[in-house]
Amino acid sequence: MVIKGHLSDGEAEEYSVTEAENLAVWLLGIKALRIQQYNLPSLGPYDVKIRIKAVGICGSDIHHFKNMRLASFVIKRPMVLGHECAGIVEQAGIQVKFLTIGDRVSLEPGISCRQCQLCKDGRYNLCREMKFFGSPPTNGALANQVVHPADLCFKLPDNVSLEEGAMCEPLSVSIHACRRANVGRETKLIIIGAGTIGLVTMLAARAFGSPKIVIVDIDD
Repeated sequence: MVIKGHLSDGEAEEYSVTEAENLAVWLLGIKALRIQQYNLPSLGPYDVKIRIKAVGICGSDIHHFKNMRLASFVIKRPMVLGHECAGIVEQAGIQVKFLTIGDRVSLEPGISCRQCQLCKDGRYNLCREMKFFGSPPTNGALANQVVHPADLCFKLPDNVSLEEGAMCEPLSVSIHACRRANVGRETKLIIIGAGTIGLVTMLAARAFGSPKIVIVDIDD
């Protein structure tokens, strides 16, 4: 199979690809992308290998692309972007009992240490040792395949597409915001910013029962 890739400066390249190869979109420098081989880590007993089928482009990816950094997160070496993702299980470690080859899954992109008190308290999203897809120095999911802990992969219902599965991560951001704000049937909201997260938050707030939602943004 031959595919065409494009550098960010517009130069076109062709790649001859075999099923055994694992290509990824690497960020090499400011606004510099290249499709290159991505060598996967070995499959552990509790891991699965997933063929990625859908990846969202987050605002953080855009910041990294334009600036090679986002706040205190600085990219110092070539890195694969992408953390909103879904795919199909192609291989499972010997200790994986609840996923099988062919399962369609959405991936939770953050891998915590599982040992600190925050992790043990169930607040693993706050783990100081978190390794998060597409946040330096951790490579992301804009690749043909990734290896990921099986317990951070969630099987999708038949009525949820892989593209929708990739939206589970941004949806979780909005659900968390609605929970923190105690959104309910008597909560009227104004949402500042009508980007992806703003729009998904509007949908989540509606599902939480908010009777009136106003969303605003600048008009470019």
